[in-house]
Amino acid sequence: MGRDNKTSVSEFLLLGLPIRPEQQVLFYILFLSMYLTTVLGNLLIIFLIRLDSHLHTPMYFFLSHLAFTDVCFSSVTTPKMLVNMQTGSQTIPYDGCISQMYFFILFTDLDSFLLTAMAYDRYVAICHPLYYTTVMSQELCILLVVGSWILSCASSLTHTLLLARLSFCAENTIAHYFCDLAALLKLSCSDISLNELVIFTVGVAIITLPLICILISYIRIIATILKIPSTNGICKALSTCGSHLSVVSLYYGTIIGQYFFPSSSNSNFKDIISAMMYTVVTPMLNPFIYSLRNRDIHGALKKVFHKGMFFFSSQPDP
Repeated sequence: MGRDNKTSVSEFLLLGLPIRPEQQVLFYILFLSMYLTTVLGNLLIIFLIRLDSHLHTPMYFFLSHLAFTDVCFSSVTTPKMLVNMQTGSQTIPYDGCISQMYFFILFTDLDSFLLTAMAYDRYVAICHPLYYTTVMSQELCILLVVGSWILSCASSLTHTLLLARLSFCAENTIAHYFCDLAALLKLSCSDISLNELVIFTVGVAIITLPLICILISYIRIIATILKIPSTNGICKALSTCGSHLSVVSLYYGTIIGQYFFPSSSNSNFKDIISAMMYTVVTPMLNPFIYSLRNRDIHGALKKVFHKGMFFFSSQPDP
């Protein structure tokens, strides 16, 4: 029995955020500000890395791709949520919902792989500094990024194709602000056992294995740092990976909180809050985390500022 033989839906209804109507304007301004901060902050990071030759290193190469991923990641869900809040419309076409889910999974997985590549970069830099230039070659960095894209696309495409084969009957209300895979599976009137199996196996490969690699890298890093006799050397080593460790904690902390904490009667609310953390809050905080205590980023920003001031001061008066 195919999808055509059952009552199907052409669109879904997104219930959105659990907020009161009188709070819509306040939350709209809040989330719009957060989204603009995310886009501008991450684009500034990319711009500085591209502009300053001192930042043309493997660590900042991965960081620029992470910043681009965060812009795309936030753009998959937040603009649609803002439009729905402004217009009051809750509908999203079937094709649009499936596309949103595809890109959401794509950039979620890509974030995981890029954070793993950055952890490996910090491991080589601290544990094998004499071989860093040789190991972290331009070819390897490009290979890691391309491999991350390929694996992420394959994972996302697998989930999307398996979802597209399912039938959706009369119920079309999604208790979320975007087309989440788990929420869509709850609405299907087909057998979803294969989908659940793939979610478990791919989830282990895409989320759990990279997290294990990151943890192993930092165990080795900490063991190496503890052998450094100089306090200044320890502080310098910690400063190079502190920002990355903060981002990893934010990213995986919210995912673990969503999928491993026991469900309760307000599980939908918990899922929405967790999703907000890693789709809106974390991408917004990443530029601040990587720039607040980063001397290289500060130096690049000062150069751009001074060049801009010199350009405007050198312009002839009209």
